[in-house]
Amino acid sequence: MSHKLKAATAVLAVSAMSIASAPMAQAHGNHGHWTKTLSTQVVAPFQLAVNHGDVYVADGGTSLVSKVRWNGDLKTVATGPQPGEVAGVALDPSGRSLAYTSTNYAEGSTSLTIKRKGHRAVTADLSGWEQTKNPDSNRTYGYSGSDPCVIQTLEQMTGGPAGYTGIVDSHPYSVTWAGHGNWIVADAGGNDLLMVNKWGKVRTLKVLPAQPLTVTQQMADGLGMPACMVGVTYKFEPVPTDVEMDRHGMLWVSTLPGGPEDPSLGARGSVYKVNPWTKKATRQATGFLGATNLAVTGSGQVFVTELFGGQVSTIRHGKAMPYQKVANPLSIEAHGNRLYVGTMAPMDEQGMPTGNGSIIEIRR
Repeated sequence: MSHKLKAATAVLAVSAMSIASAPMAQAHGNHGHWTKTLSTQVVAPFQLAVNHGDVYVADGGTSLVSKVRWNGDLKTVATGPQPGEVAGVALDPSGRSLAYTSTNYAEGSTSLTIKRKGHRAVTADLSGWEQTKNPDSNRTYGYSGSDPCVIQTLEQMTGGPAGYTGIVDSHPYSVTWAGHGNWIVADAGGNDLLMVNKWGKVRTLKVLPAQPLTVTQQMADGLGMPACMVGVTYKFEPVPTDVEMDRHGMLWVSTLPGGPEDPSLGARGSVYKVNPWTKKATRQATGFLGATNLAVTGSGQVFVTELFGGQVSTIRHGKAMPYQKVANPLSIEAHGNRLYVGTMAPMDEQGMPTGNGSIIEIRR
């Protein structure tokens, strides 16, 4: 239970590479959903955006923001840092403004870049905000008790303190248009939602709730924990991976559980709805295995990619419900009666791609 363990997708550092085009195919998926492959020229499509029928992709593997052409080729519209990654991409409704998040590995910095037609690009210093403000510094994570056995066990398992407050860490994972020249960033490292205006000024919108887990006997047995761990509550970090705004102005946020993503502690990814005016965050559903991205349709239906569950799910009556089997689903966007899903390339043990990722279209 590492105190700052992020999903493997959040730390990909795959070097830029050329991927040969593959022929596009179409088929009927399970549940009768018609699917079509739009491109296989991606590695780690962290976020998609759809604007006026055009599909854009932020590829963390190549650190490029691109537009998908009709034949599956990609047209580069922005280049992120090298070495580094881009992760989030969004456009305003007119298509004249595009924003993307990036991480510069060499400098250890993160930013949101806003490109507006007819204007100079604006860069918001997200890591600078985190270093100065550290919005979750007053949040307590981990174990808050005093049992020496529990403390020793957790320190051995995590390599850090059993309990701690929010540390300085920034990994902007996604971005969405919020209207009036504003953008909202989900920072998986900072555990928060940030608001950025068109001049690049940053403010904290919401720190997401911690994710408490009570250790059961089955969990303890599975992880080889001593008996003192049974019944212990450990507060994991929320790790927001995506943020989308619905037609009522409410924000929908997918979160990873901040700890093991495999089923050893259960499927613990969640979806929250955040009121941007009252700042209240309400969990809408949990039980997702690797909730790396979400999409909200015009009618309010929510779809979630479960990277480690191998499927796209939806929310019904407060529960995660399978919708479509998809291998390595990493990102998702809704547009009309279609879903667009980005899948991650298969990786070897060193994190290097052994094949291609893809962008597929699912007709609902």
